[in-house]
Amino acid sequence: MTHPATVPSYDRLPIIDLSAAGRGPQARALLHAQLHSAAHDVGFFQLVGHGVPTAEADALIRATRAFFRLPEADRLALDNVNSPHFRGYTRDQLDLGAERPVRVPVPGEPAYWWLEGPNQWPAALPELRTAALTWIDRLSAVARRLLHELLTAIGAPADFYDPVLGEHAHPHLKLVRHPGSGGVGRRAAARKDHGFLTLLTQNHDVPPLERAFVVNLGELLEVATGGYLIATDHRVVSPPGATERFSVPFFYNPRLDARIEPLPFPYASAAPGVTDDPANPLFAEYGHHELKGKLRAHPLVAERHHAGLLTPA
Repeated sequence: MTHPATVPSYDRLPIIDLSAAGRGPQARALLHAQLHSAAHDVGFFQLVGHGVPTAEADALIRATRAFFRLPEADRLALDNVNSPHFRGYTRDQLDLGAERPVRVPVPGEPAYWWLEGPNQWPAALPELRTAALTWIDRLSAVARRLLHELLTAIGAPADFYDPVLGEHAHPHLKLVRHPGSGGVGRRAAARKDHGFLTLLTQNHDVPPLERAFVVNLGELLEVATGGYLIATDHRVVSPPGATERFSVPFFYNPRLDARIEPLPFPYASAAPGVTDDPANPLFAEYGHHELKGKLRAHPLVAERHHAGLLTPA
């Protein structure tokens, strides 16, 4: 499961009810006040009232469980080292994205176009494809609504980032098995997500609210607001003992060729600013930032398919 490094427990996270946006001016104003505070002060919150059908969530979790119960040979057949698009299976996780045709960059085109392409699907589990692609579409719509309300909450144009999202956005879905650590929980290094928003669903009751998503802000929103909105460091924690759990984080990312403009909003003067780093994702197309992360996270894929992109040691 995912824990924010600076937030002690899920039951202390702010609760945001997205359905309040449609319940009249007073309810929407309260929603905006709560959302503003959660995004500025914490960077994490629980999202309810999102309208995602329970049946779709159940289908996704069932398919996730079924995938990790397939014979190891079936899972290894989807090894992500087979995919120049960084899609597929690695130990205890399956990386998926929007199902698109292969786009091989021609000379002069950015290498990040390698990130677009098809997923790898298990032939023995056709329902996984249906559940996962339905989920990507459903959560893309939820994230878009949430981003609109968040930008409105801080006085920015709600549709400011619409041109870099929409049907050409670059969503990312992970199916993750946490097998249990046999003792205390194992923690991965703390990190921030690259994109706009991450929506996490889990198969257990750590969030006290049924069907709540745990939402964290991504690095793009932090950088685009000069640090006014917080992309909190967080980490994956394997559960203690023999407990097996599953989680499905969904990453709402812009199109690969997007240049993310700084957000115009009235609180910009109160923003603390962010480090003037040449790797700042506002300095170039988003795809360069995303590809850099993939090459670092999946060295075997990088060596097999993209050796020419690697920096010599």
